[in-house]
Amino acid sequence: MLFPLTAGSEPFPSLQRGRLNTLQVNLGYRCNQSCRHCHVDAGPWRTEMMADSLMQLIPQVMRIQRIGCLDLTGGAPELHPGFRTLVRQVRADGVDVIDRCNLTILSEPGQDDLAEFLADQGVRVIASLPCYSESNVDQQRGNGVFERSISGLRQLNALGYGNGNGRLELHLVYNPQGPSLPPAQGPLEAAYKKELADLGIRFDRLLTLANMPIQRFARELDRRGELKRYQSLLEQAHNPANVSAVMCRELLSVDWQGNLYDCDFNQQLAMPMPGRIRRLEDLALKDTEITGQMIHTDRHCFGCTAGAGSSCGGALQG
Repeated sequence: MLFPLTAGSEPFPSLQRGRLNTLQVNLGYRCNQSCRHCHVDAGPWRTEMMADSLMQLIPQVMRIQRIGCLDLTGGAPELHPGFRTLVRQVRADGVDVIDRCNLTILSEPGQDDLAEFLADQGVRVIASLPCYSESNVDQQRGNGVFERSISGLRQLNALGYGNGNGRLELHLVYNPQGPSLPPAQGPLEAAYKKELADLGIRFDRLLTLANMPIQRFARELDRRGELKRYQSLLEQAHNPANVSAVMCRELLSVDWQGNLYDCDFNQQLAMPMPGRIRRLEDLALKDTEITGQMIHTDRHCFGCTAGAGSSCGGALQG
């Protein structure tokens, strides 16, 4: 749901791909939570999950395309039955693995040893914690989520995550409660570390992300009559200095059906990659080359360049 350009605004600048460094794979939309800001509409009722035949292609693609990082997302990617097998396979090849973890999954039935598995495999954990306030977290993510998230962080800390030695990295993700830009990442990280230290929690970095005006978050804003204003805010806060650093220049997104997109947000808007390379299977061919290819952009892309910028790796500046 995107509105026409606001008065005085310009279309988003054209972009070309650089070297592919990260393959971000959505393993499915099933999740044990149903967050208000979720841009993929994930939840416990979702049944879409990646087929085994596609899962088996991923290690091959990583080798052929010489991709150094596999970024696993969902839903809750850990709920896919093939999650652990895939992690073991690519880690054996020396690939870095990111698990985008909602923390409460660590206390779900059947996941009692998940934290130990992640530590044993040296998986980088990027965990959602949109605030250090219990009331704010529970308002956005559901009652009791904050307490379970803190419990999950304690599990990870006990295994060595967040010690700052670079071996078991633990990063937290902040996103605003409503239609506003994230505050400066550095000062907010310091505030997080101070507040969470009182709870005995350690982590490496805080990543600030802007909420994208798509899917569940867009519908909520539209219902409240705030969607046009938020889109206008993103456009007016566009920072041209962020364009060269946006994540889609080095990242490729794969949906649970094996289709390719320039980013996870394009995936949710059904905006496929331009050109003939459209499927995961295409990346398994040695002659496939996407460097220099044009990137499919639209007005939601202002969410990545507004203010200090936003990406799956946090702010683009500061």
